Amino acid sequence: MSSAGLAVVPVRNEPLIPPDHMNPELGLCENESIWIYLALSESMIPMRVLESDSIESLKLRIQTFKGFVVKNQKLVCGGRELARSNSLVRDYGVNDGNVLHLVLRLSDLQVIHVKTTAEKEFTFHVERGRDVGYVKEQIAKREKGFSDFDDHEVVCDGERLEDQRLIDDLCTHNSAVLHLLVRKSAKVRVKPVAKNFELSIVAPELKRKLEYDLGDEENSCRRYEVDREVEPRKPPDRDFVLEPVIVNPKFELPSVIVDMINSTFDGLYNGNFPIRSVEGTGGVYFMQDSLGQKFVSVFKPIDEEPLAVNNPRKLPVSPDGEGLKKGTRVGEGAFREVAAYILDHPKGCEEKGFAGVLPTALVKCLHTGFNNPDDLAIVKIGSLQMFVENNGSCEDMGPGSFPVEQVHKISVLDIRLANADRHAGNILLSKDEDGQTVLVPIDHGYCLPESFEDCTFDWLYWPQARQSYSPETLEYIKSLDAEEDISLLKFLGWDMPPECARTLRISTMLLKKGAERGFTPHAIGSIMCRENLKEESPIEQMVQEAQDSVLPGTSVAAFLETLSQIMDRHLDEITGL
Repeated sequence: MSSAGLAVVPVRNEPLIPPDHMNPELGLCENESIWIYLALSESMIPMRVLESDSIESLKLRIQTFKGFVVKNQKLVCGGRELARSNSLVRDYGVNDGNVLHLVLRLSDLQVIHVKTTAEKEFTFHVERGRDVGYVKEQIAKREKGFSDFDDHEVVCDGERLEDQRLIDDLCTHNSAVLHLLVRKSAKVRVKPVAKNFELSIVAPELKRKLEYDLGDEENSCRRYEVDREVEPRKPPDRDFVLEPVIVNPKFELPSVIVDMINSTFDGLYNGNFPIRSVEGTGGVYFMQDSLGQKFVSVFKPIDEEPLAVNNPRKLPVSPDGEGLKKGTRVGEGAFREVAAYILDHPKGCEEKGFAGVLPTALVKCLHTGFNNPDDLAIVKIGSLQMFVENNGSCEDMGPGSFPVEQVHKISVLDIRLANADRHAGNILLSKDEDGQTVLVPIDHGYCLPESFEDCTFDWLYWPQARQSYSPETLEYIKSLDAEEDISLLKFLGWDMPPECARTLRISTMLLKKGAERGFTPHAIGSIMCRENLKEESPIEQMVQEAQDSVLPGTSVAAFLETLSQIMDRHLDEITGL
């Protein structure tokens, strides 16, 4: 993410009670408000809010009093994310005394300028999760004067810093001054620059000038966010496990999956620790290559999902097993991530999926760098997805410049999978071989839910969504077959719950019927998504009508036939037929 500055805002514990909430002239009386408690890290901050406050206004208040930018906030209450900005506090059932868990997204990269006494300089970027030793290594690789970097020390305010000290820790105070001792001395100064921090390292014994952007071709584009509690650099540790989970021995892993797993294995074998992201509400780990110079994959353990037992964000465990999104289950995110990749069928003879879902596999992995209970490493099952170079996400820029066909491809995927968590932050911006913009969808742990209640698509409000599908896209949609997809997932090891299989059948039906009638992505998506939290979407109303029209125990085929007729009628009414 491109936003920054959150890590340096001190968290105060005084109540957030704006005067307007107690102003009789505005008709806001104390008996109309409720007390809630904002949980952030180790703090519990009391807030007085109105039940009629919108989620957007609540986040704005948090931004005003605490400095946390609205788009970097995620609020969770009672095991559910308060995701709809225009919904009211009472719509989510927030009551007096409830605890709202605040999860923040922080800036990830730090710009570091190395300057010699001869006024020679070079520049590179370092992820916040890297440590002092890593910085010294990068300097040593580029400047001969640092070849014996093990003899150098970093001192801050008279305190000698260990190599394992994270860059994130060094950027928590605006006035921090660090001294990198390179025989004589070197100084590292930290100052805010465009919402990030700039570290300036002065090394008197460097003899030549070199400008270097760390990961210029690899990792410097998107600001990945890493957790200060993780120590990515450790002595080589061979005590790890990484292997694919294969349920059906008849299935042969694609070569791209094999290569991704092998590259990840090599990184772990060489002692390169997983780097935990501070983004999101679950445990997400960037896995490094054999040299520790770039990321090759992203691992998401199922026991660290939001509301799971080992969630690193300290979110409460789900009392009934339901996930943050309605109709999802805790511990099934990895299966859905893999399913999205499998069901993103290529068009024609192309190798890449139609929507560009990155290669994803189910793996088991053991490593001490994960969030393990009682600090004892356990084997974790999770999804392993290929890391892709990118230039940020779609929330970093306006949607007007996105290619129409790229938006349409993602719309086909999201409608078909009834995605309950598609926002601009989980669509990456990349470039193809010809330099053309490519949108890369990620984070599919909340697709294929049991119901349509939480389906949300940010692209629904982009101008491209109001344009018609191309003939090529229409032909692709026509080729989709939900029954074949369900059989394929079962062959590969995921016997979908009946409710999820029904969702796939219904959403595929809606997509195909809408496309046949010339509906735009906006028109079809609007049928699937609710306008507000309390009012059912048109597709939910159609499903309910079909359920009311059939007898209990009716077969799936008979129910779908009834729904098909009801859907035809509703869609024809929309088109005026």
